[in-house]
Amino acid sequence: MDDKTRTELEAAAFRKLVAHLQSRTDVQNLDLMNLAGFCRNCLSRWYREAAEERHLPVTDPAAREAVYGMPYETWKAKYQTETTGDKQAKFDKTGGHH
Repeated sequence: MDDKTRTELEAAAFRKLVAHLQSRTDVQNLDLMNLAGFCRNCLSRWYREAAEERHLPVTDPAAREAVYGMPYETWKAKYQTETTGDKQAKFDKTGGHH
């Protein structure tokens, strides 16, 4: 497979992942961190870092909006729920890194 095709496939997979995460507002970032070790914020940070590597000015809020499909504060107000002690304890046990 040539590099152009590989990049196109990777971009398509990324778009599907983002669309999936945007549709699954019931899944909290803490759930993602506890199960997969990354969350929407991680993905948006990786997006911003990739832009920076290419000397493109993408801010954290712009990167988060690209991943969340809306401003981060709007997503939090609409969909973020209070965490349970068990979920927080599991997150804390892993070091809480993302």
